Amino acid sequence: VQLQASGGGLVQPGGSLRLPCSASRFTLDHRTIGWFRQAPGKGREGVICISSSDDSTYYADSVKGRFTISRDKSKNTVYLQMNTLKPEDTAAYYCAADNKQNMTFVYWGQGTQVTVSS
Repeated sequence: VQLQASGGGLVQPGGSLRLPCSASRFTLDHRTIGWFRQAPGKGREGVICISSSDDSTYYADSVKGRFTISRDKSKNTVYLQMNTLKPEDTAAYYCAADNKQNMTFVYWGQGTQVTVSS
């Protein structure tokens, strides 16, 4: 089971990026998918997730109103849309899938770097 996060890069403050998370060998539809990030010297932070039951979404306060998460079932992909990016959003971003039971994230992607800088 592999998850793959991509789409990172260098963006100016106020800009946008969309990060896809895709999977091989299993379907994302029936799992809660989360995005996490880790900045240099800091611990991992949960950013946003979308539930398996009804696609409810949950956000960290730091990204409310700026980040959204969505599924494209036809592509077996979950997207993290990031708008109005700030320098403090700079981090490695990871997607993860849960165990289909209790939102314990057990499958992780390799991460993609997002750098917000002018």
